[in-house]
Amino acid sequence: MSDLEKSNIPTRMYGGQAIIEGVMIRGARSCAVSVRRADGSIHQENIPLLSWANGKLRRVPFVRGILVLIETLVIGMRAYTIGANQQIRDAGDDDDAEIGSLGMGLMTAVAFVFGIALFFLLPLFISRPFEEQSDFVANVIEGGARLVIFLVYIWAIGLMKDIKRMYGYHGAEHMTIHAYERGLPLIPREIRRFSPAHPRCGTSFLLTVVVVSIIAFMFIPREQLWMLVGSRIVLIPLIAAVSYEFIRFTGTHTGNVFADLVGKPNLWLQKLTTAQPDDEMIEIAVSAMQSAIATDEHEFAAQRTVSAETGS
Repeated sequence: MSDLEKSNIPTRMYGGQAIIEGVMIRGARSCAVSVRRADGSIHQENIPLLSWANGKLRRVPFVRGILVLIETLVIGMRAYTIGANQQIRDAGDDDDAEIGSLGMGLMTAVAFVFGIALFFLLPLFISRPFEEQSDFVANVIEGGARLVIFLVYIWAIGLMKDIKRMYGYHGAEHMTIHAYERGLPLIPREIRRFSPAHPRCGTSFLLTVVVVSIIAFMFIPREQLWMLVGSRIVLIPLIAAVSYEFIRFTGTHTGNVFADLVGKPNLWLQKLTTAQPDDEMIEIAVSAMQSAIATDEHEFAAQRTVSAETGS
């Protein structure tokens, strides 16, 4: 890569997620959401970030992983709700029909409880009969069951028509971020040069959480059921914190032999959760990315103006 090309590479990192018929891109101050309407138009909205999750603690290693987990759940569900509401309106005659904040909160709570039950508690109870052999054997069985359940779940939901399309938007999001990070124009020809997989993917984060939990729980004694169940729930924030640091390392050290090696399983997993997008999906991803960039530039320009006026 030439020095000129390197000089065009932006230093600001963007991430996001796919939603129903759309893409969300997280910027420095807000998240930009673009959704395809039934008439072919693009609906855009901005979601403000959680101020308490983006203060000084955001720069503290391990603590920031917990904040990211909470923010991802909240912002992600809000973005998902925006996409769902557009589809609801397109499917009916009532433009005011939508999922409200209460419905969104209930969905978030149900999804969180379901995730804990499926990926943390079910493997625990599957492994209970093996405790007669040894705690270590039972913990290994539990970890293996957790990994298998996670992979089967990812594969199974990918068979659903709507999820298949979401995987296409997922690929468009990653490819657009790749192009942006290389300083290339955000046009289909340039975007299609890249893989749908990205090292900072949220799916990679989930796989890392599963692997780190296997290692962490392997050393916890299996004496009392209440302690077992409690440990699987209480340790989730710590596991998420460690997992985030791992993903952050592999995502910011692309080209490093060690980082690329340990990050490969995460990229392999994305073969299940991403797909080659069509041009309309790429258009949605570009719309969200450009909106996020424009919002950030406006915010930072305003800050520079205030700083210049105050002399700070």
